[in-house]
Amino acid sequence: MSSLPIDEAFPHSLTIEIPFPSQRLATAALRSLAVDQELSALVKRDFDLVSATNGLSGDIAQPDSNAVLQVHYKATTPRMLRVAVNGFFESLSVVVQVMEELDVDVLHEKGIEGLEGVQGVEQGLTGTAVGVRS
Repeated sequence: MSSLPIDEAFPHSLTIEIPFPSQRLATAALRSLAVDQELSALVKRDFDLVSATNGLSGDIAQPDSNAVLQVHYKATTPRMLRVAVNGFFESLSVVVQVMEELDVDVLHEKGIEGLEGVQGVEQGLTGTAVGVRS
């Protein structure tokens, strides 16, 4: 984890690291979370993707390797930092829940047998999902 230089206008900082099982999921989370801008000009946020295997920022060489989403926060006061981070974790929770419920890889691993009661899936249907990739 690299430390950010201290910004006198934004002296309070925090870096959050969220591991994901693949680069695709980490990228999806980044794209989902980055669209919401910080509501206050007193807080700044940046994202990075880092390979969990080699710790290098930027593009991850192996598409199936674990990936870490890094979120760097800077704020003018500790309170503004806390409020922004609390909001971020609420959004992150929604993104991860959607991934668990709807991600194609999860459907592929569970197969149709694990989807009883899900809207749009017929009861008693057996088999597995194959060849479905995004």
